[in-house]
Amino acid sequence: MRATTMFSLALLAFAGIGGNPAAADGKFRLEEATIESTHKAIQSGEITCQGIVQAYINRIKAYNGTCTALVTPDGKPIKQVPGRILGGKPVKYPTQTVKASTFIPDLDQYKGLPIEYGRMEPTVSDPSVYQQWGMRVGIPEAGGVNAIETLNIRGERSVTCQAKCDAATGPLPASCPKACDAFRKQPDALERAAQLDKQYGTKPDLQKYPLYCVSFVWKNWYDATDMRGTGGNDVNFAMDAPKYDSPDVAQARAAGAISLAMANAARAGGGDDGPEKAKGYFVGNNLAYAAWGGQPCNPYDTERVPRGSSSGSGVAVSANLGACSFCEQSGGSCMGPASRNGIVSVLTTKGILMDGGYGYQSPGDRAGIYCRTLADAVKVLDVVKGFETTDIYSALPKAMIPKEPYASFLLDDSSVASKPLKGMRIAIVREFMVKHSKNDAAISDQIDREIKTVLRDKLGAQLVESVDPLYPDDPTVPNIKYTFQDAIREVFPSNIPEYFSLKAPDGSLEFAVPGWDVTSVDYLTALVLGKAPLSPKLTLRRTFKSQVHTEGSFGWDRYLGMRDDERVKDWASWVPNAKFDTDQMRAQAVNSVHLQDARPRPGTISYLKMQTVLRLVALKVMRENGIDAFVHPENTLPPFKLGQASEPMVNNRDSKGVAQTFTAVMGAPEIQIPAGFNEIVYEPKFVLSADKMRYEEVSGGTPSKLPHPMPISLTVWGGPGDEPTVIKVASAYEAATHHRKPPPLFPPLRGEP
Repeated sequence: MRATTMFSLALLAFAGIGGNPAAADGKFRLEEATIESTHKAIQSGEITCQGIVQAYINRIKAYNGTCTALVTPDGKPIKQVPGRILGGKPVKYPTQTVKASTFIPDLDQYKGLPIEYGRMEPTVSDPSVYQQWGMRVGIPEAGGVNAIETLNIRGERSVTCQAKCDAATGPLPASCPKACDAFRKQPDALERAAQLDKQYGTKPDLQKYPLYCVSFVWKNWYDATDMRGTGGNDVNFAMDAPKYDSPDVAQARAAGAISLAMANAARAGGGDDGPEKAKGYFVGNNLAYAAWGGQPCNPYDTERVPRGSSSGSGVAVSANLGACSFCEQSGGSCMGPASRNGIVSVLTTKGILMDGGYGYQSPGDRAGIYCRTLADAVKVLDVVKGFETTDIYSALPKAMIPKEPYASFLLDDSSVASKPLKGMRIAIVREFMVKHSKNDAAISDQIDREIKTVLRDKLGAQLVESVDPLYPDDPTVPNIKYTFQDAIREVFPSNIPEYFSLKAPDGSLEFAVPGWDVTSVDYLTALVLGKAPLSPKLTLRRTFKSQVHTEGSFGWDRYLGMRDDERVKDWASWVPNAKFDTDQMRAQAVNSVHLQDARPRPGTISYLKMQTVLRLVALKVMRENGIDAFVHPENTLPPFKLGQASEPMVNNRDSKGVAQTFTAVMGAPEIQIPAGFNEIVYEPKFVLSADKMRYEEVSGGTPSKLPHPMPISLTVWGGPGDEPTVIKVASAYEAATHHRKPPPLFPPLRGEP
């Protein structure tokens, strides 16, 4: 289905054609603008801060349209209903729907719970505003990306304080909540830019304000006092704008950043199994949408996934709707959107960057930075690093932060000719390059070539590779001598023996070894001494699953207690004031209200314990082999169609193509850098299960060329505190390749600087 809405037609008439890379004539270009080019343009008088902010707002108004269509039983059109206000106008939704049988087979034979087909429903936050619910799919070449949930423009930046309740002057209308009087005193994005222009003109103090006029799009898991913040949820707060900035937001703002917008983010929330059961069944995959703002779409192909809860942030930065953003990762939510959208992601050792998102202060959550270049991301890192009293984990890594700025470890284009990685030993992690399906092969092979031709041949690094029985030994790359399996044998038995008691879905011991009781002291002792085998199922891909204890409502009660809203005070009051993505999520949220025991449950493992164990594994492999950094693809699967099937999980390779969340659990520094584009896909499909109660995913068997080439990324990571080395390797690769290219479907607008 191709978008034929008035929005798309108007957009084509308004938008310019072709790309607009940094100009050879030296003039400032908003497209692909860097922090440095922005500052130079302001200093030269070529543009004002207000002009830059207005140009980003213009792009958001033009390119942030809805990009998904509802999936219905009959595919018939629906009535037009009003959406939220963005850029001064209500968001418009497509009225044409997609018939479910076009990609879901055998619906006449399905016998399970009622399917949650797509429909338009009023929101809880504002019943006059509608949003898409249920099944939906991406629209090819939609003309919009729906990355922005809330734009920091007076009158529309809060649902609680909308329209006249956010007027800059005059008495507060009696119909407005009293909290709006304080809220409206905060400048919006354009007003803040005008303040900076008036105070500094062409002479900004860049020492005091290193992020001067850098327009940030915050992930809607972070709190910013000048905009609605709901963690991607449709929840009816008494006051939807929080009272305090998240720590990273506050530090960026203090360094001169502009609070431009809130990005759509898949909802933050909690849930658990229990007596409450879902009454409906949601068929579909690859969706990560905000209940209030909707689903973002990939700017390189709007029919396909941008991936992860941070997808709105990744799309916004990629499509040049803002300069940078913060992401958040507990699994792959920073890595994935960076890779899928062709931008840079920087994640540090846990604690160097503060969290501050919804449900924060979990050992598994980390803040990350999105920009289009690594130099920009590292500049942001130097601003926001360090101890913050509200984040307990930021007390841990003080000694790991170097005295020099992180930017001092960046390599630029001029360094490439001197082979700047000569003498460094870089390990390819083959566990994350196995060709489990036809879809894994193209990206795995392409990244393999990139590593050899760029890191080794062009930049001078010495390569070694880890060993996986599912990946053929590469005769051109030496093997590491001490393997990840060796480290698991040595570390797991003495530090996390309960891991060997984990059960498979059928109730059997998952890591059983013939002739041994793997839960016994005898086996664990023999394993450490090299006298018993390790189960082949316990690979690096398996070490980060099934270990996290669910803390129930504790994290939410803590956050909501700090937020101090008059209506939504804790998780028990959140649930009746919120609308959930699916009935399954509603049922799980209800169950979690009653989960009062915060202790780890039998069969689960402490996250902090698992984090320490994985650090030991990685560091032992690094020290035994003299390794400086690890590299591999961020994922090995192409982006699949929004709302449709993904590859099934196989050999513990995630169905979304996540190469690893090993580093996520480990809390180690990692960077994703654009590594080119992929053009091949084997589209997976849905099939009806044998019992006809659900739909399952199966691999595709027919290759096809993607309509638009899609970005892929290289991941570079190291041990805790290895940020300088990881930055050096990643920046050398970026300087040697410059693979980042702006999305051709969203070019500069006419008249855009």
